[in-house]
Amino acid sequence: MKEDQNKLIIFQEKEIRRVWHNEEWWFSVSDIVGVLSESKDYKAYWRKLKQREPQLVTICHGLKLKAKDGKMRKEDCANTEGIFRIIQSIPSPKAEPFKQWLAKVGYERVQEIENPELAAERARQYYRELGYDEDWIAKRLQSIDIRGKLTDEWKQRDVKEGKEYAILTAEISRATFGLTPSEYKQHKDLQRENLCDHMTDLELIFTMLGETATRNEAQKSDAQGFDENKDAAIEGGTAAGDALEAYENRTGERVVTDKNFKHQISEAKRKKQLDKS
Repeated sequence: MKEDQNKLIIFQEKEIRRVWHNEEWWFSVSDIVGVLSESKDYKAYWRKLKQREPQLVTICHGLKLKAKDGKMRKEDCANTEGIFRIIQSIPSPKAEPFKQWLAKVGYERVQEIENPELAAERARQYYRELGYDEDWIAKRLQSIDIRGKLTDEWKQRDVKEGKEYAILTAEISRATFGLTPSEYKQHKDLQRENLCDHMTDLELIFTMLGETATRNEAQKSDAQGFDENKDAAIEGGTAAGDALEAYENRTGERVVTDKNFKHQISEAKRKKQLDKS
């Protein structure tokens, strides 16, 4: 669950990047400054704000977030307490509702830690609001759970979060689909969007198969460290790739498609906005 929800959260139709770090949410400062300042060059606005109030630098931490080009880059992030401090330095009529929103996000996360079923239900409702059908949602939530189990396995086996996770994920994807995640996103005409949120049911199924097979292989071989887990990732992905090839040969149906759900999501958001007005 956590792995996929790290990416984005929405405030008044604006995307705010966030990451779960040291048992709490850390938010992209530049994204928040962009919302509150409404500056055309919000990154320059943030740089000037730091120059004017150097103490703001001490409450930020450089964490990797996905940039517009799809690559993971270090950005200034702050936890909820730090964001409240930064908000005080930005004169904006949007500040008060943003404070309320942050408090709500923090409260919901505490609830989810105490009762994980709430996290699943909120995710289910989120996807419903974006126009997905119940069968797809069930598979998507299952894929999130499987991904979480795999990354937990990697963590226990001394694989480092960030770059090493990304490399192993790319190996699984390449062996399963013949495409790395970045190539897959290009194939589907995606940029900052989450790849799995734009997969068909079949694509999700074979993604889950590759990640489950990788986890099983790591356990079977007792893989330790990056290199051994890379071997397990290739083995797991290859097993899923063989199954995919067998399915395509038998049915004549291609699993990998260029289909995405951008239009569906856009329409769902537009309808929700109209319902509010």
